[in-house]
Amino acid sequence: MLADIDRKILRILYNYSSGRHRLPTMEELTIKTGKAAKDITRSLTRLEDQLYIIWDNKPFVESIRILQSREQHGERGQSVTAGHNNTDYWTEY
Repeated sequence: MLADIDRKILRILYNYSSGRHRLPTMEELTIKTGKAAKDITRSLTRLEDQLYIIWDNKPFVESIRILQSREQHGERGQSVTAGHNNTDYWTEY
């Protein structure tokens, strides 16, 4: 399961690559996340360790290659209504 900051950075990387056809710079990541560059670097290293990205040229965020654009299905917690008839929520509460 990814930490919130890891998930956020992964989504930013994917959205930049698909929408702008490039990856964000470190400055753009600090603006978008509100985190310091060292925290972002730690998060990117965790993403690389978990095989979500490949980061060959460490000083340059632009050298990242995305392997997985989101967490694997089922890793995050299931919703409260999973496995139940959804009408229970509307009729019993």
